Amino acid sequence: MNSRFFLLASTALVASTLATAAAAQNNNTIEELVITAEKREQSLQDVPVAVTAFTSERRDLIGINTVADITNFTPGLQYSSQLDRISLRGVGRLTNVHGADGAVAIYSDGIYTSSTVEAGKTPLFVDRTEVLRGPQGTLYGRNSIGGAINVLSKRPTKDWYAETRVNLANYNHYTVEGALSGPTGIEGVTFRLAANREKQTEGWIDNIVPGMPDEGNIIDTMMIEGQLKFEFNERFSGWVKLSTINWDNGAGGPGSRQTWTKSSTYPTYEQGNGAIVLNPGYGCYGIATNVVNASPMGCVNPAGTDARKIASTVPYKVALRDTYIFASEFTYSFDAFDVKYVGGGTRYHYYLDGPTPVDYTAPITSYTIPGGLVINPRYVFNYQEDERWFSNELNVSSNGDGALQWLVGAYLYKESYEQPVYTTMADQPQVAGPFGLPSTFCGKTNNACAPNPNRRIYDNNPHLDITSKAAFGQIDWQFTETWKLTVGLRYSDDHKEGFEDVRLLCFAVASCYAKPELNPAIPGGVPVVDLTQTPSVVSAPAAGTPLPAGVSSYTSYDPATGMAHRTYDQSWSATTGTLGIQWEPDSDTMAYGRYSRGYKAGGFRLGIDTVLGGSPQTDAEFADSFEIGLKKNFSNLQTNVALFHYQYENAQVPLTVASTSGGLAQAQSIFYNVPEAISQGFELETIWQPIDNLQILFNYSYLDAHVTKANGVIDPADPAALDKDARPTVTTGATDIYTQGQPNGGFQRGQNLEGNPLPNAPKNKVALNVNYTLETESMGSFTPSVSYSWRDEQYGAIFQRDYFKSPSWDQWDARVTWVVPGEKLKVIVYGKNLADTLGYEGGAGAGRRAGSIYQNPLIGQPQLNVTQGVTSSYPLTPPRTFGIELQYKFF
Repeated sequence: MNSRFFLLASTALVASTLATAAAAQNNNTIEELVITAEKREQSLQDVPVAVTAFTSERRDLIGINTVADITNFTPGLQYSSQLDRISLRGVGRLTNVHGADGAVAIYSDGIYTSSTVEAGKTPLFVDRTEVLRGPQGTLYGRNSIGGAINVLSKRPTKDWYAETRVNLANYNHYTVEGALSGPTGIEGVTFRLAANREKQTEGWIDNIVPGMPDEGNIIDTMMIEGQLKFEFNERFSGWVKLSTINWDNGAGGPGSRQTWTKSSTYPTYEQGNGAIVLNPGYGCYGIATNVVNASPMGCVNPAGTDARKIASTVPYKVALRDTYIFASEFTYSFDAFDVKYVGGGTRYHYYLDGPTPVDYTAPITSYTIPGGLVINPRYVFNYQEDERWFSNELNVSSNGDGALQWLVGAYLYKESYEQPVYTTMADQPQVAGPFGLPSTFCGKTNNACAPNPNRRIYDNNPHLDITSKAAFGQIDWQFTETWKLTVGLRYSDDHKEGFEDVRLLCFAVASCYAKPELNPAIPGGVPVVDLTQTPSVVSAPAAGTPLPAGVSSYTSYDPATGMAHRTYDQSWSATTGTLGIQWEPDSDTMAYGRYSRGYKAGGFRLGIDTVLGGSPQTDAEFADSFEIGLKKNFSNLQTNVALFHYQYENAQVPLTVASTSGGLAQAQSIFYNVPEAISQGFELETIWQPIDNLQILFNYSYLDAHVTKANGVIDPADPAALDKDARPTVTTGATDIYTQGQPNGGFQRGQNLEGNPLPNAPKNKVALNVNYTLETESMGSFTPSVSYSWRDEQYGAIFQRDYFKSPSWDQWDARVTWVVPGEKLKVIVYGKNLADTLGYEGGAGAGRRAGSIYQNPLIGQPQLNVTQGVTSSYPLTPPRTFGIELQYKFF
């Protein structure tokens, strides 16, 4: 840190010297930025909320091209481009299960969206991006417990406008986009058309397996957008937007491989009661003797020494189809108030294919068991999101300049989605095997089984319908010349209902053979066990017992499909609001104090990895936020400061807990509500213009987000860990994986998490940008811009273990913008991550390995002996990139 602070101090010293030398020119003013954070136009410096805003011009100047770039310059903001998860001040989304909502509300042109794709659009499409930090429990009530992000599109113009942009970069990456805007020929109607095509064919991650493609941002995307703006008369106006997006990516985009699994050998871990899991996506020979396209390094993992190398025989593939985004806004102005309707929605279908870990019964890729069945244990998964939602909001607001300003509104949101995921035996051509299995792989006492022609080992088909309603209002009262009072209230009601069909098979796993009670007619069991037919194995509720919370019905097994079926139905509601005081002693000073209560609806853990065991429901989250802030403009310095403290209740954290019922040890995926946590900190944002044409931006944030109450929680990566506060429980004398084969000793497993940091919440963040514009008469203007960002270490789970921790990191970026005389042509030469450092989008993930040796009764060979330990996976930021961008405005 000493070198980093030395660089920052040196920059400040140089800028101070320049300011002293040119004091006579120190009359530049910092441009006023108008935002709509509180649903009416206000100066950024007059809004009593912690807001970071970026205009398209500012993004071009600094080089903010992606949501990840926005996080560098926004205090408290964190984003994973791989998982499409976002958080603010330690409050965010920790799962991609759509039955649980995000904690940071994304609004694109006033329309709520569950994805950050819209926020990642280029400056050609986006006029302004506003990040509202802290619970927005009144005006942005739907799942804005962490904050809200407003994305405002560039709108149609009355005069003709046309622009095209071309960006060429390394890794054979290019972007071509353009926009056209102007009158339609119909009075009062203007239009805008814009399109974008982006492609990259060389990956950031080198795959050393012959014939296999590289991975990391292999993308081929296209977006087309059209808008119409209507001025019906002096009082009535309207606007509509329709866009479509298509992805045909290789290993690029949300969901694709972007992590570094740091291990000298290939990642393995123990699942359940000792079965070894190998990742079949790796082309490893030595353990596997007949791998096609094997890695030239054998079973030495190239990622052990190089974070951007892999040896994979199964690539990821990402696609987005049938995607349409609609938004509209209509306003009618009366003499004393405006009536505005904002409505729109999204339809998309997302696909992700890739390798999945499987249970191997021996250290080879294929073998023959008695009866002639050839086992080829290599599986692939397919994951989909088929989403539809529509958002409606009607609000009525005052439009005068009086001391009393008010806004009331009503909100309705409808969402329907499917999120199917399945795992297929990709290399298993034999369908009709021994033991009388008719065109399937499953077994029971009578060998009866449902058809499974697609050879799916895991098959999950969830569907959920979501309805959210709200009514809200806010009053701002200027009760003296310098004091203003804000009072807001919102009532929200959320209802979720749906169903889930699941089938789970246990195939070619030694533990299956070791359980003859599952099939007494066949000594040693059968090669495939249909776990869906064995309710005790998947912890299904016993007949006559109460159903888990949120579950309205349960069918254990359908012989026609092989599926278990569960239905869901639950509602949540809350009253939230805000109370604030604002002091403006002069036009350049505004101080505020604000209390806000935030709410996020409860949800269900369904889809992706559930097996219908345990309770799927999670309770609603709440946060009480107390914040004070100061926004101050000096003659050449703009400073915004915020101090905040949250009391955070019931944070929704997904956990995978192994069953110890004595049957097959299948993982149970649950939501855990962390009873109490705190998020508190300090944020500083400054813009300093010491002399004409020189600007220095400096942001710093300190965040202390940690658990204050949570006991008896089991870490799936280290389930044997006992905390000093572990409580006695009933002694059964049983042995299980949590105690690594030792009696449980009468103690409850689990840890006391008090003091552990919340996930993806680095304590310190620093961002600095220095830019200077040199103006010439003959060559136009040149603006060099240098940015530096540093982020502290952070954890990827609520367990404060080293294997969940990503290190601190920093990054240097630079660009030079040349505006050619006439200002029609702009040339930008840039480089990002100039030092090619490893950066981390979030905390690490981890999987456990164990040293069990398991005897396979069918082939008489022991399982692979794996040294006990944990393998960590780190989500990486992009490597060094550089390129040139040309922007040309025709008129």
